[in-house]
Amino acid sequence: MHKSLTKGMLATLAAGALLVPAVPASAAVPTTASTATTSAVATKAAKPYSSFAVKVTATKKAKAGSYIKYKISATNVGPHFASAEAWYVGGAFPKGIDPRNIRYSTSGKKMECILLTARGFFCFADKDIAVGSSFSVTFYAKTKKSTRGSQKATLGVISYNLDQGMEDMDLRELDRLGVPGYLFAKSVKTTVVR
Repeated sequence: MHKSLTKGMLATLAAGALLVPAVPASAAVPTTASTATTSAVATKAAKPYSSFAVKVTATKKAKAGSYIKYKISATNVGPHFASAEAWYVGGAFPKGIDPRNIRYSTSGKKMECILLTARGFFCFADKDIAVGSSFSVTFYAKTKKSTRGSQKATLGVISYNLDQGMEDMDLRELDRLGVPGYLFAKSVKTTVVR
């Protein structure tokens, strides 16, 4: 799959939503007597293939210029396994973070990570996650020396509904086809002091 995420997913993540389905425009069919069946099919297709129970923890208090530790723990609650091409981990880090100094640690393989916006940092999955299986990633983000006050981060997992054969498609093509994506995220706050 093309290694990119949509701006809509980043905007949703920045807004701090817990679960926001990106329902394709074609699924928004007005409900009338003649389209009730079509609407029911569209609603059923909008459920995620893989849902995640997400827990995010962060350092409660940090000094300006030091690192904040964020730990994302997620469990695939199903109904299907999440293929490595269909989910990403990361999120929107606070404004007071130096985006060049975000590091991660995981028990799995090394992941490919990218900075998508000034605050949006994501890592691409390195393995399939079976239903009931868990994973965790710890991010270390350095605050700017000028940072003060409460810093909010929204972190978690983005999962896409990819059918067999779609794993190598460009994300723009997936969006054009209306392939839905889902955000499972939590917001945490850290107080930065002198």
